[in-house]
Amino acid sequence: MGGVHYLDYAATAPLRPEALAAMQRQWSQVGNPSSLHTAGRAARRVVEESREQIAALIAAKPADIVFTSGGTEADNLGLKGIAMASSKRRLLVGAAEHHAVLDPAAALAGQGFQVDYLPVDALGRIDVDYLADALSDDVALVAVMWANNEVGTIQPIDEVARLCRRHHVPLHSDAVQVLGQLDLDVSGVTSVAISAHKVGGPVGVGALVLDRNQAVSPLLHGGGQERDVRSGTVDAAGIAGFAAALAAPKVDVRPLRDDLIRQVMVTVPDAVLNGDPVERLPNNAHFSFPGCPGDALLMLLDAQGVAVSTGSACTAGIPQPSHVLMAMGADEDLAGSSLRFSLGWASSQSDVDALAAALPQAVERARRAGGRRRS
Repeated sequence: MGGVHYLDYAATAPLRPEALAAMQRQWSQVGNPSSLHTAGRAARRVVEESREQIAALIAAKPADIVFTSGGTEADNLGLKGIAMASSKRRLLVGAAEHHAVLDPAAALAGQGFQVDYLPVDALGRIDVDYLADALSDDVALVAVMWANNEVGTIQPIDEVARLCRRHHVPLHSDAVQVLGQLDLDVSGVTSVAISAHKVGGPVGVGALVLDRNQAVSPLLHGGGQERDVRSGTVDAAGIAGFAAALAAPKVDVRPLRDDLIRQVMVTVPDAVLNGDPVERLPNNAHFSFPGCPGDALLMLLDAQGVAVSTGSACTAGIPQPSHVLMAMGADEDLAGSSLRFSLGWASSQSDVDALAAALPQAVERARRAGGRRRS
């Protein structure tokens, strides 16, 4: 990491050596996977073998995997594609979803769809009773993420899927943060978005795992390379890297994550751990630091060689309180004082210890900066 203590795997993971090797092998070749000549068929073989490998690792059928440019495109295709193929015009969407789901939902609302938002509790968990009451014959789609990308809370996706199947309503789930962290069985969910770069694969490759029997309207039109659902020449090298990264040996970072939480609570006793303390992603620790502007704290840690993520979205350079924490009931001050620490395959004890060493002084300085801003 070039001397940087990297604690932002939820944003992107370093490229795994296995993925790099797989891509280098393919980069030395030539051939469009849609071409019929020998070189094209060789590239197609790489794509299809990778498709089978990825499918086996997530309990999916190879034919259900539609390769995309990443998780955002997969979310857009799952949400917009299913909604636009339906005669129904009502969507149920989790209030704490990633913007790759919330923004397509807002776009659909502008096209005449009714979007109802499903509330979450103080831990960030979807209100299943609310969903059960809201489901009806006019619902085109339900969208509930597998686990929250900010606070790490794992959603009761099996229960949500059962409710949706009972009402014959398609369910889309963003599983980008779950892939590589938990055993993922997508067999009971209509469409699932996954992404390569979160597991140490390349940026620019992802997939929508889409039930073959589900009607969907394509967003991109052209050659229809992926099941006539997604057009465009597929990236054989990137797909090979995706499969290699996902198949690489798993690293259990839960002990490191638990130690990180312990050290943060010791060094900053009034820090607030957000999300479910037990049912959370094994690589996620999300805190609010009362009185600290999250962006200021991030930059102070960065100056000491510790890379983390603010829990708030930043639009046009203007920090905004986290919509996830606001949906969980936090006030604006607390929602704007959060940081996400996330671990992965190359994380070490030295990364956690570096954070613990840098954090107290950074918090103190951020609080002083926050006090000046308020005055």
